[in-house]
Amino acid sequence: RTKSPAGITNEDWFITVGGDGYETVIDPEDPNTVYSQWQYGGLIRHDRKSGEIVDIKPRERPGDEPYRWNWDSPVILSPHSHTRLYFAAQRLFRSDDRGNSWSVISEDLTRQIDRDQLEIMGKIQSIDAVAKNRSTSIYGNCVALDESPIVDGLLYVGTDDGVIAVTEDAGQTWRSMELFPGVPDQTYVSWIVASVHDADTVFAAFDNHKSGDFKPYILKSTDRGRTWKSIVGDIPDRQIVYNVQQDHVNSELLFAGTEYGVYFTIDGGKKWIRLKGGLPPIAIKDMTIQRRENDLVLGTFGRGFYILDDYSPLRTVSKDSLDSDSLIFPVKPALRYVQSGRLSGWSGRGSQGASYYAAKNPSFGAVVTYYLKDKLKTRKETRQEKEKKVYKAGKTPKFPTIEELRAEDHEKTPRVFLTIKTEAGEVIRRVEASRNKGIHRVAWDLRDPSLQPTRLKKPKNLPPWATLPAGPLALPGNYTVTVEKEVDGVISPLVGPESFEVIPLELATFAAKDREEVMSFNRKVSRLYRAVQGAGRALSEAQNRVKHLRKALRDTVGADPAMTSEVHELDNRLTQLSITLNGDGTLGKHQRPVPLSIRRRAGIAVDWYVTSAPTQTQRDAYKVASEDFGTLLNDLRSLIETDLSSLEDRMEKLDAPWTPGRIPQWKPESE
Repeated sequence: RTKSPAGITNEDWFITVGGDGYETVIDPEDPNTVYSQWQYGGLIRHDRKSGEIVDIKPRERPGDEPYRWNWDSPVILSPHSHTRLYFAAQRLFRSDDRGNSWSVISEDLTRQIDRDQLEIMGKIQSIDAVAKNRSTSIYGNCVALDESPIVDGLLYVGTDDGVIAVTEDAGQTWRSMELFPGVPDQTYVSWIVASVHDADTVFAAFDNHKSGDFKPYILKSTDRGRTWKSIVGDIPDRQIVYNVQQDHVNSELLFAGTEYGVYFTIDGGKKWIRLKGGLPPIAIKDMTIQRRENDLVLGTFGRGFYILDDYSPLRTVSKDSLDSDSLIFPVKPALRYVQSGRLSGWSGRGSQGASYYAAKNPSFGAVVTYYLKDKLKTRKETRQEKEKKVYKAGKTPKFPTIEELRAEDHEKTPRVFLTIKTEAGEVIRRVEASRNKGIHRVAWDLRDPSLQPTRLKKPKNLPPWATLPAGPLALPGNYTVTVEKEVDGVISPLVGPESFEVIPLELATFAAKDREEVMSFNRKVSRLYRAVQGAGRALSEAQNRVKHLRKALRDTVGADPAMTSEVHELDNRLTQLSITLNGDGTLGKHQRPVPLSIRRRAGIAVDWYVTSAPTQTQRDAYKVASEDFGTLLNDLRSLIETDLSSLEDRMEKLDAPWTPGRIPQWKPESE
């Protein structure tokens, strides 16, 4: 996440090393130290402060056979020491000083097979075969590696020729296994990961596609790799499994990256469910969990980078919970700050053009995840669903009556929304949500509702510097959210309330000391701005009514000519009120200085995009605007409710053509 509403842009990325892109590990205690590699074991230490890179690739000792590195060699930082690295060729290497020096802690862990004696397409190929051994890793090396986060020195290594080697004493002794239940001999060990919950548990995935076998293979051992059992469950065939991860809270929640996307299980591997959410059916070649944020992070074979933000609701999913009509999941604490771009305040890419890369940030605010077992249907949708079932059964459904069709035509579509309340139970926001079945996510932007005049349609073609209407930023503290529905005008709760916290990041240099006072002022300004904006719309509508009256008078033969003067006078009064409220357009048009209008002063007092206290200028603007607006509002109300209404009543008695703002008068006449 970045603070910029543009998202994560070009300037947020930096190169650590060249190459095709491989494992990168970051020191968890010193994020300025980054380890990166390129093909065939090229390993460097990158210093973010200086930008310098140091070659730390292990080199052969005198008398050693040449090291056989995979195209994508495995490298990890020990969970027990942030300065300890493990790196593997056909042997395993350990460094306790950030790669400055290395020790070899294993012999050759592979089967040491001569690749030229392996059959390719049914026979051993000639040394002169086209592209013989080109663009491939030298066969017989380590490709998977992990250390138990619970037991220091308990290491697991997987090879490209189907071996899993284990040491429980940091490499002093090793044991290997070459045959695994249900897995063909010599199958590539695509992944190995030690459990974060149990010292004796480890998971492994196997990839046999080079032999034309596309089956999924996931195994689990509960005795440190001595015996294994399959937990592939019901993952479909042809879903090659490349990697596995275990949730750090719920030991039964596992994720599997496959050839066509990601699967998860909540029962340790009996039943697997594919995660979609916009993820295309692509090969997930790498996967990790960002534990602080509970994010699932994916790397794809197409060099794509995907993040599932806060998957923690999956921990509480169960068959029983999904059988309920609705469900709300725990809400992650929401970070309170003001988004600020570096593009002259513009949103998105601003004026940078399409070549300016920008990936989306996670949703801002409090993200609420909820579940509906069934869609909240309209009468028409319910009828059509029933008709489909009848047709499917080979029968003819009952034809709807006119009354039923009329009820469908006049029905207001059912709604689902989130109701946000303070800890004291005060409703401060209702946020529109989906009424469809399934799991949904909706974000509250941590703001009061906008009090600008209501619009039935969203504005279109806004300039890039425009901001959508919003209210003041809510205070830090505890809140609740309830999922509610509205059907036929009746609002009722679906599920909740669920509590959550709004946490301030405290990024501002001049942050307000008294947040309550700032909120009180902001809400006071918001109420003034609501009234000012509403008065502007009312004034505009009154001008439209007067314009129609002027035209109607010409078509009313019995009208007193003096009424035209009344219309003219009303029009002039409205013009003067508009100048006071909105500003003098004539002065502006001719590039003359324009006195501050009430609307402009009220706008000066509005500033929902800072966490500092209001300036004295803003407080003064509110005071002056309040005083002037009170006088104007009385004059406008008198003009509309008394003078304009009186004139419209007299026009109605003269049988003038209808004009906006009045209801025609009529009664039956005798024949």
